[in-house]
Amino acid sequence: MKTCKQLRAARIDKHSVAALMIEFYEQIKLVHVTAVLMSGSLFALRGLFLNLGYDWVMAAPIRWASYTIDTVLLTAALMLTTIIQQYPFVDMWLTVKVILLVVYIVLGFFSFWKARTKTVRVCCWLAALVVFGFIISVALAHDPLGILAM
Repeated sequence: MKTCKQLRAARIDKHSVAALMIEFYEQIKLVHVTAVLMSGSLFALRGLFLNLGYDWVMAAPIRWASYTIDTVLLTAALMLTTIIQQYPFVDMWLTVKVILLVVYIVLGFFSFWKARTKTVRVCCWLAALVVFGFIISVALAHDPLGILAM
């Protein structure tokens, strides 16, 4: 059994992890940006075809592709926050992104599952696309106001 002293010596602090990961920053950012584009494109296309009356967009393989892309996106995002050492609820621009992400998810949920009328479905889908675009503008500007800061 290891002693407390050995366990403390073996621990890696968050700064050491960031230092080890910094050499992979560009690759992780590329994965993140690619996943953002794939996720947004798939959401936009699924919503478009669902609103045009095509049911195949709700098929399990397409839903699972969306879940997989979003998991990669979130994993890369968490890795990037570790590398750049900026965190939601500490740095405002990331806080805004997290809040808007929740809004986007709720709107997406209503646009695909809970909307009782086509009008509500289309409005939720369009609102989600606007929120998605604003999330991107916040990310690009590193400013909570996103495109509105320009």
